[in-house]
Amino acid sequence: MATSMTRPTFRSKPKVVYDMLREAIIRGEYKPGDRLVIDEVAAQLGVSPIPVREAVRQLEADGLIVFEPYTGATVTQLSPKLIFEIFALLEALEVICGRRACSCMTEAELTELNAVVQAMDAAIDNPETWSQLNRQFHLMICRFAQVQLIERMLEMVLDHWERLRLHYVSAVLQPRIPEAQQDHREILAAFRRRDPEAVERLLRSHNQRALTAYIDLLTQSGHLEQQTGDCA
Repeated sequence: MATSMTRPTFRSKPKVVYDMLREAIIRGEYKPGDRLVIDEVAAQLGVSPIPVREAVRQLEADGLIVFEPYTGATVTQLSPKLIFEIFALLEALEVICGRRACSCMTEAELTELNAVVQAMDAAIDNPETWSQLNRQFHLMICRFAQVQLIERMLEMVLDHWERLRLHYVSAVLQPRIPEAQQDHREILAAFRRRDPEAVERLLRSHNQRALTAYIDLLTQSGHLEQQTGDCA
């Protein structure tokens, strides 16, 4: 009997190294300001310097690495004020994707999106699992909208958000999950109705409520000044 098999995804060495370094930076294993010495990283990973150099160049393009004079590749500094830029970009990109997905998304894709929402319901008491599913939910909408450039941009913004969240505001995620999950159910319902106006409204309010919660925590913890604005 023939069986269905998932073909393994091939990843080049630079891609493997890139994924490992990207995850280490996001998770804080490499701290802001840490140097990435190409030869040392290559020795640690058991590869030649060439794929490490290529990976570092991609990380520079992503904004996770900068090249400092006399220092070389250095992990980008992390400012809590980045939250304003991150959420402005998230809202803009997700609204574009959400409106387009209303007309592009197939019934099979709606079923797939629903499965992710159900998995998030089951993970409501596990913040890190829920967070990864949340990323999947928002990227899935972008993928179903068939906007590859915006999807790549959204992935990059979400990487910066995950790094900021884990560094400064991980404590606020658990209390926000029930409200955020209700938002996801309402967004899914709006997709089922093929209602782009409702999708846009829900995505905007979803992002704005999250931003308010995180700003409150950053202010209370002293990382942001009271009533900080975009240009403060």
